[in-house]
Amino acid sequence: MAWLGFAMVITFMALIISKRLSAVTALILIPIAFGLASGAGPELGGMVMEGVQQVAPTALMLMFAILYFAIMFDAGLFEPAVRRILRYVGNDPLRVVLGTALLSSVISFDGDGATTVLIVTTAFLPLYLRLGMNPLILALMLLLTNTVVNIIPWGGPVARAASALHLDVSEIFLGLVPAMFAGLAYAFIVAVWIGRKERRRLGWTPMAKDTVSEELPLPLIESATQNPRLFWVNLALTAALMYAMGTGLAPLPLVMMVGFSLALLINYPRLADQKARIAAHSDSVLTVIALIFASGVFTGILSGTGMVDGMSARIVQMIPDGGGQYFSIITALVALPLNFLLSNDAFFFGILPVLGAAGAEYGIDPMHIARASVLGQPVHALSPLVAAVYLISGIIQRDMGEMQRYCLLWAIGSSLTLIATAIVTRAII
Repeated sequence: MAWLGFAMVITFMALIISKRLSAVTALILIPIAFGLASGAGPELGGMVMEGVQQVAPTALMLMFAILYFAIMFDAGLFEPAVRRILRYVGNDPLRVVLGTALLSSVISFDGDGATTVLIVTTAFLPLYLRLGMNPLILALMLLLTNTVVNIIPWGGPVARAASALHLDVSEIFLGLVPAMFAGLAYAFIVAVWIGRKERRRLGWTPMAKDTVSEELPLPLIESATQNPRLFWVNLALTAALMYAMGTGLAPLPLVMMVGFSLALLINYPRLADQKARIAAHSDSVLTVIALIFASGVFTGILSGTGMVDGMSARIVQMIPDGGGQYFSIITALVALPLNFLLSNDAFFFGILPVLGAAGAEYGIDPMHIARASVLGQPVHALSPLVAAVYLISGIIQRDMGEMQRYCLLWAIGSSLTLIATAIVTRAII
């Protein structure tokens, strides 16, 4: 089962990166083929449905979140912010990239990656398009900042690690604070480097840094759909939505469903206008939702057939005996490829308990194993099993494989920065 699982994941990755299959067809057909090969044919239906049920809340939340922020974008809520940011950054690519990283860092503190992606792309993508900048830079800045800030206690990775090893989530986080700041410093250093390269590519000069060329494209929002008179109403609704999401007032899918309904009713009370706005964004919504449900097929079969259990056991067997005293570092390094190949649930609940038990045999504190396990998140953010990857690639209209090739080395550098800082501060020793 271990080797069958590895073969399935590798086959899947090879096919989508080489563009021989689309992500949605590969996520469905590859695991079914390997599931049949494993002899689990009669049980595949149950495994698939269980996997789909697990991703259903995420799919619901993303569907209505995309529609909500699309409506707010159409209504012109973000246009004043875009204009202010544009005036601040001028047409300086360096300042645009730094601004992207800063906004993403701040918004990421809500602990929800999808929200960060939607807000940052809505605010900054028009700037990138107007200035002729590479939209993949926007994706990279999102990745390098959001994955680092997401180490916060209410973020998914730390919460999963604490649950898997029955540890205090705040204690895990406190030990990783220096690593988090180092990861953010790395992100802004990368922003400066790439921003300067964009300056040279676009031929930007300081002489024009405070002006925006009149030759740049017009705003991407159709004037007919904007409701400037409702700006403060929309802003208040969005603030209330963010408050509800941050405080856990209600389940996220419900929050986004109610928010979407109110936004649609307030801004476009006529039924014909409501249908037009939904239809205008149906393509992007359908693409993302189809991919999320397809990923449920993949993870459901991977877990249900026992491939995850076999893979985790095989990995532990591969660790040399002499490496026991460095087991937390080994865990951090192993987490990089595993976080890319597996979903967070598969890794934290399937493999991490095995790694924690193995580390205990070597006298390693489970707290160090838990901290080490979350340091591969920058690499995990590029996994084809992460919904946000498809969301970003759909919004910036770039192929997922192209985005992975552009961001992967920078993501590995971010993870290695986190690991090195954690070692220096003895968070994982």
